[in-house]
Order: sequence, then structure tokens, then C-alpha cells
Amino acid sequence: MTQTLSGKVALVTGAASGMGAAIARRLAHAGAQVIAADRAAFDTAPLPGCRHQHLDVTDEASWQETMASIEATEGRLDILVNNAGVLRVAPLPETTREMFDEVVSINQTGVFLGMKAAFALLSRQGGSIVNMSSTAGLKAAANHVAYVASKFAVHGMTKVAAIEFGPHGIRVNSIHPGLIDTPMVQPFHPAGVAAFAPRQLLDHIGQPQDVAEMVAFLASDAARFSTGAEFICDGGYLTGGR
Repeated sequence: MTQTLSGKVALVTGAASGMGAAIARRLAHAGAQVIAADRAAFDTAPLPGCRHQHLDVTDEASWQETMASIEATEGRLDILVNNAGVLRVAPLPETTREMFDEVVSINQTGVFLGMKAAFALLSRQGGSIVNMSSTAGLKAAANHVAYVASKFAVHGMTKVAAIEFGPHGIRVNSIHPGLIDTPMVQPFHPAGVAAFAPRQLLDHIGQPQDVAEMVAFLASDAARFSTGAEFICDGGYLTGGR
């Protein structure tokens, strides 16, 4: 089965840059009408095939406004990609409450609010939710207490939603990327993200397009029998990396 999304409407959060922008472009290329949402300004050229939407994933009212806009403009929603995320790195004793709350609010609460808000539109005809977790949602990492907490939570919430939403024809899966070369991670790897490659089985670093391809598969009918599952995109880091 091909990954055609013709006639589908997709909402991608955190779409102003990095993985979100790559995902929005890929879904549009597959034929979907894409709402590219972010609270940040789209500082590059408009994403082709996408309608831009302001969305603060931590704000329930902002989610409700976005769903109302989609219903009024596109008339349906088939795909939700909860991609918005933030990374803060610090040893646990040096992680402030403000840092922890910020990460959890965006990475974890944002996913919860998104699934909750999108349920009504998705349940009309069924669809697919793709939640962005991380290898840090499967394996702990030092100096990442808030990030690990949020990504483990996304992993678990995905399974709960899959159980509850399955009878309504909605599939819910999580993606667990390893280190992907995006603006979010670059400040934390001053030697260059490519230096991480020796810790993987493959000798190249992940690119946003690698994750976008996996999202396109899970959003499509090619993945119609997959739900409640975790899909790893990490160059073999979890399998046998160092």
C-alpha cells in the first residue's frame, strides 16, 4: 500500500522548524491538507501546501480555537501529529522547578491536550494520532530528568489513548527518535551532532526527513493495523549503540 494521504487533513504541532516543518512538508507532499501549527512565528518561507495556524500547545483554549478553525475551514481532521517539544539539559539537583514545569507543560501536557481536543473531529471518520516521544521515552539519560519524565509519559499516554480511541477508529502510535539534527538539539552538542554517530549502529546522524517518513507511514492506511505501538528511529542506538 502506498503512503497516499489524498483527501486527508492533518494537523502538525511545532511545525515552524526542525522535525515539525519536515513532517508538514512530507504530509503535504503525500497529498494531505496540512495545518502547520506553532506558537512561534514561521520565520522561513511559507510551507508549501500548508495553512499556518497559531497554537500554544500548553493552552487548552488555544487547542479549542484551533479545532474550531479546522472545522470551519477544512471541515474534518484525519491526522494529528503531536510534535511540539522542548529540551532542557541539567543535572537533577540543578534542574529548577521552572525548567521542569516548562518541559512537562509542552512535551507532556501539550500531547494530552491535543489528543483530548482532537478526539471529537477524529472520531467522526476515524484517523491517526502520532505522538513524538524519544529514545529518552524508553531509556533514561543523565542530565535530562524533565525531558525523560515527559517522554516516558508520552509513551504511556499513547497506549492509554490507543485503548480508548480504538473503538472509534482512531489509531494512536508513538515515534521514538534518537539524536536528530535539528535546531533544538544543536546548542547542546557544541562539538557537532555528528559526534553522536559512533554511539549508533549506523554511521550517520538522523535527519528530520527520516522521522517525517515514519510519520507519513503511520498517518497513512499502510499502517492501518498498527496502534498502541512504539516506532524507533534512532540508527540502532537502543539496539547496540554505546
